[in-house]
Amino acid sequence: MHRLFVEKTASFTNESSHLIADLRSNLAIETIASARIVQRYDLDGLTDAEFSKASHLILSEPQVETSSTELSLFLDETAFAVEFLPGQFDQRADSAAQCVQILTGKDRPFVSSARIIILKGPLSSDELAAIKK
Repeated sequence: MHRLFVEKTASFTNESSHLIADLRSNLAIETIASARIVQRYDLDGLTDAEFSKASHLILSEPQVETSSTELSLFLDETAFAVEFLPGQFDQRADSAAQCVQILTGKDRPFVSSARIIILKGPLSSDELAAIKK
């Protein structure tokens, strides 16, 4: 099983800015200093070489994103993942699996995806529960 974390570079983080504005205006949580949104991919059925190739050609855009096999968090950051429930259709994972199948010329690999929301700043458990809700 391979895992990849993909994050937009600083100049392309519009979605994070919108998330911060939304949390501040709708939930009145002013303590959030910044937010990061990371796309997580889990792939099974690939060799290390195939995973490396898929990471750079399919799962990330090297011009605007950074990718890593490890997620780094700082002490003042809180992270949680949002993913589809079993049985729900995940368009991103399905498209990635199709593209990887074309790339390798083998059977379609297992691919799942999730979005990891990373918030910086002091958050109470009630605020975090409100954000997750």
